[in-house]
Amino acid sequence: MSVLQDLGLPTRFDLLEDDKEAVARVWRRFHAAVERDAEARADYEASVAAHGRFNTLKALESALSKRVEFGMADAVGVVDDSVRYFTEVFEEFRGAPHPQELLSWPWVRDTLHEAARTLGRASAPTFSAKGRELEEAVTAGRLEGVFAALLTKEQESRKFSDKLAGIDDVRTAQSLAQRLCGALHQHEAWLHHRRTARLARHLLVAYAALKREQGWVDMSDVERTAHVLLSDEVLAGWVQERLDLRVRHLLIDEFQDTNALQWQALHSWLASYAGAGGEGPKVFIVGDPKQSIYRFRRAEPQVFRAAQDFIARELQGDRLGCDHTHRNAPAVLAAVNTVMLAAEREGLYSGFRAHTTQSRHAGAVLALPPIPRPTKEAAQEEALAWRDSLTVPRELPEERLVTLECRQAAAWIAQQLRAGVRPGDVMVLARRRERLAAMEDELRALHIAAQQPEKTDLCEAPEVQDLAALLDVLVSPGHDLSLARVLRSPLFGCADDALVALALRARAAAAEGPPRAWYELLQQGEDLPGPLPGIARTLRQWQRWVQALPPHDALQAIYDHGDVLARFARQAPPPLRAGVLANLQALLGAALQVGGGRYLTPYAFVRALKAGGIRGPAIAAEGVVRLLTVHGAKGLEAGIVVMLDTDSAPARPESMGALCEWPGEAPSPWRFAFLASETRPPACNVDALAVEQAARLREELNALYVAMTRAERQLVISSVVPSGSGAMTWWQRLLPCATPLPAPQSATALNVADGAELRFTLRVVPGATEAASLEWLRPAAPPGNEASRLGEAMHRLLETWRPRAGVAPAQLREVERLFALDAVAAQQAAAMAQRIVEGEGSWAWDAAAVDWQANEVELLHQGELLRLDRLVRRRDTGEWWVLDYKSAAQPERQPELREQMRRYREAVAAAQDGAVVRSAFLTAQGRLVPA
Repeated sequence: MSVLQDLGLPTRFDLLEDDKEAVARVWRRFHAAVERDAEARADYEASVAAHGRFNTLKALESALSKRVEFGMADAVGVVDDSVRYFTEVFEEFRGAPHPQELLSWPWVRDTLHEAARTLGRASAPTFSAKGRELEEAVTAGRLEGVFAALLTKEQESRKFSDKLAGIDDVRTAQSLAQRLCGALHQHEAWLHHRRTARLARHLLVAYAALKREQGWVDMSDVERTAHVLLSDEVLAGWVQERLDLRVRHLLIDEFQDTNALQWQALHSWLASYAGAGGEGPKVFIVGDPKQSIYRFRRAEPQVFRAAQDFIARELQGDRLGCDHTHRNAPAVLAAVNTVMLAAEREGLYSGFRAHTTQSRHAGAVLALPPIPRPTKEAAQEEALAWRDSLTVPRELPEERLVTLECRQAAAWIAQQLRAGVRPGDVMVLARRRERLAAMEDELRALHIAAQQPEKTDLCEAPEVQDLAALLDVLVSPGHDLSLARVLRSPLFGCADDALVALALRARAAAAEGPPRAWYELLQQGEDLPGPLPGIARTLRQWQRWVQALPPHDALQAIYDHGDVLARFARQAPPPLRAGVLANLQALLGAALQVGGGRYLTPYAFVRALKAGGIRGPAIAAEGVVRLLTVHGAKGLEAGIVVMLDTDSAPARPESMGALCEWPGEAPSPWRFAFLASETRPPACNVDALAVEQAARLREELNALYVAMTRAERQLVISSVVPSGSGAMTWWQRLLPCATPLPAPQSATALNVADGAELRFTLRVVPGATEAASLEWLRPAAPPGNEASRLGEAMHRLLETWRPRAGVAPAQLREVERLFALDAVAAQQAAAMAQRIVEGEGSWAWDAAAVDWQANEVELLHQGELLRLDRLVRRRDTGEWWVLDYKSAAQPERQPELREQMRRYREAVAAAQDGAVVRSAFLTAQGRLVPA
């Protein structure tokens, strides 16, 4: 507990697996903290002025994503030293308060003036113009003008003729200008780093406070706590002693995905066994740095190498390597060897050894024709073409090219399926999930079952969207689009002519008067064609349930009444049926999870569904084409792998990011620097940034290696012709190893009945029966006859009575449900309550008459728990009054009731130190009867 408190973590917590909600909620708290702190506000305003609000937010997001590294670096003073002041890097400018002041230094001015005179004497007009420009900039003290005159936009020296008299003076001035430019960039980077670091500290304090309030602990907190427990001088021995009793053999798989903090926690434990011989646990780590592709999750492959060195050196371990596989066919593996060894020859990779295979399939590497880009003339002509924006959706050129690529790949897959290939033997890989969504649409158009097993957002499932649309239209009947989706969904399966009939009815109604919603027209359209009148009655009944019940109970009733699971299962392709049913069941569970299920309304539930972020079940269907990102496919395999989007260039240099240097053997980061732009880094971070960019390029090649090695027999690559030439792409590396394929013919939809199961069994819980009504959802009626339940209902209404507000409809519905009353009886209970409040005892609800009042007051008197209907104190006399509600006309004639009131008076008098206490019955006839 003390460790959690020292780390600022709650002692009672929920594990926050996805921090999106926490990140979204922290900004309001952060901005409030910045507003209160004058220095923080000045930093924020300066950052916004220099880089804009969006880029400032981006820089702070990078600090939040690397909060563990930032915190550990800041704790040892690394952050402030990670970007140095410009005079520490450019020592010839030592003593200058700002790079702009350097133009006032004599030797700097003289060097630049000499270059200006040399260029001004030149016969070439462009040279002499630059001389005048340089002279004006030096005179005005503008560094930017000096740079423009002597340097290009890339800060390279401008080309001046070598035959120019005095060209050496110009070259000297250009070198000086480059140093001045570097000093200015260094100073601006120093300012940005210091400002962002100070703001990041405020942000992390706000984030930690938010997590404490909500009782959240994220995975970074778990890692940090484990590190403290295993490295603390006091606690480590106690923890390690218990680990020794339980762990004799330690096996860690996928070690290349370990981050530096995780390794430091392990290192603190394992280092205690260094030199201890056979006393410690047997350690076995398995990893492959070539498959390290999760640096965006803070995984570092160099940690694996540090762990290797430690185990070999300190624990006398052995290193074993294996470059032989049973998965990949020789043709696929030959392409892997060719590509990776070529990258090693280029100096982009290291440590790769040629692989061998046990596979007996010959295999093949194939290339679909690249999708050509339209010519510039065709693109301009299309851009000028008129489009009816009301009926024709806008499609960007890049979106169209993606669609064409996916359509071609889907047509090729359809050919293979017709030739006897099973859908489960095909895997489609892409770098980004957006490509997979387009691919899924194209496969669905061909009636090919496909699934994205990585997709964990429940609201992305079509069946869940159908149910969300149902709740939406039941809560907001004016949403015509939601109703159209519900009518076309498996819930009702209406044909297009039914929707056309509704649309025409709505158009006619709008022509005659104010527009009317489809739902209203459906409810009043008994003459509508087909099943619409019956659907209207069903929706009306479901709407009553949604209005009267919590979302989970209403959904469960709709599931039972509408046989929802069976309807969707019947429409789903057999391989996807289990996933569809799991998503529908998960929707019921989500109704209990959102906000803990407390005070959740159907409207709020629909909003939560549309907002996303609700995790769906991870169901991997069998017998379908799998659509995966390269990261999601790691560890999987398939007979045929189709790689989309192989000709896109690697990611560009980042901006407003954070550079963290944390070698695997170091206990904390060596460097943590905020960089506004990686294309113009500060001079003191150039080498570290080069190491970081080399690691990114290696990870890009690792991703290619992972993608290629998923294929058992055939690897098929696909691409769109890039818009320009740049860095080497996957397509360019793989094309020399691939056999070109002809463009596949336009595919027709497959016959879904072929091999499909026409009948299936939908299993239910043993002993469960289908509910024909909502009676099973209602609470059991309280014991007693109708008269006693009527009295209890009256009491319930008086408990929640609000002066001058009367009885709300919601209160009537509540007592109907709780006390098994019909509408007439509920109205009778309300009338009884109103007569009590407005009768002879009305003063007990008058603020001018009483200065203290409470309902359902509990008192413990002589070991007996007493419950008083109402207790008030008169403002004029100071007397306490115990008031008891009675539906009977003459309660004073019942001795047991009078005795009960006597005990009430004694209990109140004892609680109020002998104060005067009086009591009375308030009857349903409006009488006040002293007791």
